[in-house]
Formats: sequence, C-alpha cells, structure tokens
Amino acid sequence: MIRTIEWTPKGVVMLDQRLLPAEEVYNTYEDYAGVAEAIRSMVIRGAPAIGVAAAMGIALGVRNASAKTTGELDVQFDRICAAIAGTRPTAVNLFWAVERMKGIYRRIRSGGVEAVRAALEDEARAMHAEDVRANQEMGRLGQELIPSDACVLTHCNAGALATAGYGTALGVIRAAVAAGKKIRVYADETRPFLQGARLTAWELEQDGIPVTVITDNMAGHFLQKGRISCVVVGADRIAANGDVANKIGTYSVAVLAKENGVPFYVAAPVSTLDLSLPDGSHIPIEERNPEEVRRFHGVAVTPENVQVLNPAFDVTPHRYVSAIVTERGVARPPYSESLRSL
Repeated sequence: MIRTIEWTPKGVVMLDQRLLPAEEVYNTYEDYAGVAEAIRSMVIRGAPAIGVAAAMGIALGVRNASAKTTGELDVQFDRICAAIAGTRPTAVNLFWAVERMKGIYRRIRSGGVEAVRAALEDEARAMHAEDVRANQEMGRLGQELIPSDACVLTHCNAGALATAGYGTALGVIRAAVAAGKKIRVYADETRPFLQGARLTAWELEQDGIPVTVITDNMAGHFLQKGRISCVVVGADRIAANGDVANKIGTYSVAVLAKENGVPFYVAAPVSTLDLSLPDGSHIPIEERNPEEVRRFHGVAVTPENVQVLNPAFDVTPHRYVSAIVTERGVARPPYSESLRSL
C-alpha cells in the first residue's frame, strides 16, 4: 500500500505529492510548523490525509514543546492548534482532527506534560490506523454499487494519496477489482493542480488497474456517448442535507452525469460529514494562489498580468448525488435523514 504519511521517531514523514509522478520523494517534518506548511502547500492533500496530518502535527508540536508544566503547555498547545487549523479552510476533517486532539488534551491534562505527550501521539497513530480501516470498509460497501464490467469516471484524487491509505473513491474501485470485477477508469486531469493526471493515474498504474486520463472538458463527451457506467468521487465536506464540497469541477461532472442518466456516487468517511451546516451554501471555499493557474512547473501559460481566479473547491447540490458511501453504510436521499442516522 502507498505510504502517504507516517509517524516516526524523527518526525512526520510525508510523500511529497507535488513531485509525483516524476519523483517519489519522502520529506521528514521535525516540527509542527513544517507540518502546517506541508498541508498549506499541498505536499499532502485530500481531506482524510489532511486530518491525519493535522493530528500528527499537533502531537509533534507537543512532543517538542519546551513547557515544563501543563500551565505553560496550555499556551503552547493553543498556538500549535491555531497554526494547524489555519492552513486550509474547506476540508472539515482538518477541524475534526484538531477538535479530537483538543478533547484528548483536556481529558489527560491533569496527568502532566509527559502523559499528554504520550496520549496525543497514541491518538494520532490511532487516527491513522482508523482511517485505513474506514477506507477499506467503504470500499467493501461501495463496490456493491459498481457493475461487474464498468468504466468508472473519477475527478481529482481520492485514493491512498488522499488518505492514510487505500483511498475513498479509489478504495471503492480497488475493492471492486478485488471482488473480481472488470473495472476501467477514466481520470479527469483536474486542473490546475492535475491531481487526476498526476496522482490518480500514478496510483492506478501502480495497482495495474486500467486507467485513461482525459482533460476536464472531455467528461461531458464521454458521458454523452455512453462510455461511462458511473462516477465515483471523494469529498472534503458534506453538509447535513447532502450537499458535497469537492475539488473544483466536481459540480460540472455531477450535472453532466445527471443529464445523461449516469449514477454519481460520493465516497467519504463519517469525519467528512458536517451536520452543523444545513446546506452547502455555508461551506467555506478556499481561494488559492493565482500563480497555480498562471504557471505550470514554472512555465507561464497565461499572459503575465491577466486576472486569474483560483477557487479550489465547488459544491455539488444533493439532488445530483445518487448515494454517499461511508464506513458506516451507504446513505441515500433524503440525506437530511440518512446522514444523521449514520
């Protein structure tokens, strides 16, 4: 299984996803500030992976903290959590992980600094293992939705690289292949960061799963021609009514799938559900640096001074979503009821 992120005695080790598929480089981050910057700069990306990285960053920060008493540690802990939480605004798994670590801190605090350090490290490692198990269970449940001889369209990367391992959307595909189904994948390239062309294609090639890369604006053509059996994507935040925030361009694919009668499935762990938000209009959308659009690997692809917008995510209304696969079960409309029951 692809090693996305690991806790080690030296620090948090991450596969640098910015360099794939040309280079497979693992970076070691020895302090929480480095982990925060890795999240912000997309060394690691994907909502579940960001959550695990956040937990490990907090545990690392507390391990290295100079505090001798819990009173001193309180101030440093708050600073560490704020730095991690301030990295990326859309993926709710980040904030779920921070709150979970805060809960452990409050519960163990009276035991002293060393007890807090040990407990936070144990929790971060446990979250890593839990995510892999959740993805495998999602795969088991989700593969039942995939026909035995299917061509699956996916957008962005929701595989092992976007999680602690195995993957959400790609986990469903992996499980379908493991069940003996004949699966082919069309991977949207996913501009501007090319998570589909670089990462999804790389992952599936590693596993020997047939994959064809298409540009984002080809998806409608292949859906219209009947070449796609279903669409499976991941998610960064899901509101109480089933509205789904995912990588920019997902909404377009969902509308095209609906128009052409193709099922559109979302695979995401329960930690991606944000039932505090009634609908997708309340989900914050990250705006990233325009240079990600202006340049690719340092080469200008637009006029230098032209205005560029770079929202990282969009929201797909729940009416376009056929089902939401979680590790606790498959939710179907009405999502306001089925998601809450999970």
